[in-house]
Amino acid sequence: MDVQALKQKATELRKATCKMIYASKTGHTGSDLSCTDILVALYYGVMHQTAATFTDPNRDRYIQSKGHAVEILWNVLADRGYFPKSDLKTYSQFNSPYIGHPNNHVNGIEMNTGSLGHGLALSVGVAKAAKMDGRSYHTYTLMGDGEQAEGSVWEAAMAASNFKLDNLTAIIDHNGLQISGKTVDVMNSEPLKAKYEAFGWHVIEIPGNDMQAIVTALETKPVAGKPTLILADTTKGCGVKFAENKAEWHHKVPTAEQYQAALDTFNQELKEGAK
Repeated sequence: MDVQALKQKATELRKATCKMIYASKTGHTGSDLSCTDILVALYYGVMHQTAATFTDPNRDRYIQSKGHAVEILWNVLADRGYFPKSDLKTYSQFNSPYIGHPNNHVNGIEMNTGSLGHGLALSVGVAKAAKMDGRSYHTYTLMGDGEQAEGSVWEAAMAASNFKLDNLTAIIDHNGLQISGKTVDVMNSEPLKAKYEAFGWHVIEIPGNDMQAIVTALETKPVAGKPTLILADTTKGCGVKFAENKAEWHHKVPTAEQYQAALDTFNQELKEGAK
């Protein structure tokens, strides 16, 4: 897909995700909308993995450390054909595998995640395995900025540099908010760029809801011997004005009026993008 098509796809998936959250009456709305563009760039533009190649040992790997933003991931995987879209009607219902965090009983999920601070360490192990096995696949992981307060993140960051994992790209959804407020107030982990560079990473900072910037960063050739961090400055609740930059929308379901307003916004964007 070209960048315009990727933008259209991101809008379609924001709309589908909001529909699922509204129907199920649960979900991390703000967190999902924040990272939608990143997942679209990965799954439709950059990552060498499809539903047909998910069991191929040479496929690229994706581990979503920011597991609470699973609603957008479920919609991406369904749209890419990993499982039928109709399955998502059971989201968060009793005995459904489509639960509130990634579940590796579902096709397309590498590992269970959701306990924040684990995803980077898991990804370091997967990337190290590729080096040991002589495989060429690349490993991607998406973290939230709130989880940067976890000590395991920094142990993993140190290990990634130590093992020269230039086949690893970590992305931080850097929206500045977490469930209990601003990250700088809850537990200030800034300056993230300088810290990761001090840990031996190659860092690229981008506007994280700019599709062209995301694709360019993901397609940038790795620096030999260094893992890559993409520090994506995003907007929590991106695309829905009443939810943007508000911590309360970390986990919140829209009212009927808010839901209709969101649909109107997405429909207008899709109409304009189709011109």
